Amino acid sequence: MAPSSMVGIGFRPQHHADLVRLHPGKEFQPGWLEIHPENYLMEGGGLLAALCQVAERWPLSFHSVGLSPGSSCGDDRAFLTRMLALYRRFNPCLFSVHLAWSTHDSSYFNDLLPMPLTYETLDVVVRNVDVLQQALGRPILIENPSSYLWFRHSVIPEPEFLAALVHRTGCRLLLDLNNVVVSCHNMGLDYQPWMRSFPLDLVEEIHVAGHHQTILDDGRTLKIDDHGSRVSSSVWDLLRQVVAIRGVLPVLVEWDTNIPPLATLLDEAAVVQDILLQEDARACLS
Repeated sequence: MAPSSMVGIGFRPQHHADLVRLHPGKEFQPGWLEIHPENYLMEGGGLLAALCQVAERWPLSFHSVGLSPGSSCGDDRAFLTRMLALYRRFNPCLFSVHLAWSTHDSSYFNDLLPMPLTYETLDVVVRNVDVLQQALGRPILIENPSSYLWFRHSVIPEPEFLAALVHRTGCRLLLDLNNVVVSCHNMGLDYQPWMRSFPLDLVEEIHVAGHHQTILDDGRTLKIDDHGSRVSSSVWDLLRQVVAIRGVLPVLVEWDTNIPPLATLLDEAAVVQDILLQEDARACLS
């Protein structure tokens, strides 16, 4: 089931009652809802019941935080089997994972950990993405991560690494614009040249979100990808630039910490809708 519009929001259980009370045609509402499927790998209960209710009305997107395509240990078969059962039950319109790792042997880390961008790493990620896509029977989307430090072993620029991954596996890309702003700031890069090197033709979904800034002891400012505030002006600017080049794509507003009332999240989604409608109008005139 395809999204009824291109703007989605993350589903949070505390928004469940307000979501189901939205009146179609009378109030702005999202076209689809994203979930972290790891939160729903149970056989019953109120959380799963709430998801089933909203899934009757909105298409779902799965954005996995636990499949760990960067893990050198390969996939966890038992975990993948449970994920596939949920996948078949809800048939999500999009399925994405991060370019990161979060497991090693039987240890699971509550974070999306970075990895050096090397040819050895590329081989590992290709192998894991191939296994996942074969299990799902479809291409998945790989998201560019947020970065906070350099790996001295990295030899492949991130845009080039992602393009090579698509070439070798047939996957596609999820472009997180907040991660671009955060990573480029923290790594001392200008995000405009970085964006010019990014393979936008391979992008099938976009994420926007807010970030937090903190001052380090040496006076430097660090941007932290916390998804806990409104989208920054720099991210909005990048979204306008990307859709002007790539056209209208599904866009998700992420808000995972300091979660506001649903109305605030829908306000942000409405900004996305306006940007996409403006691009639609421009494309029709050109």
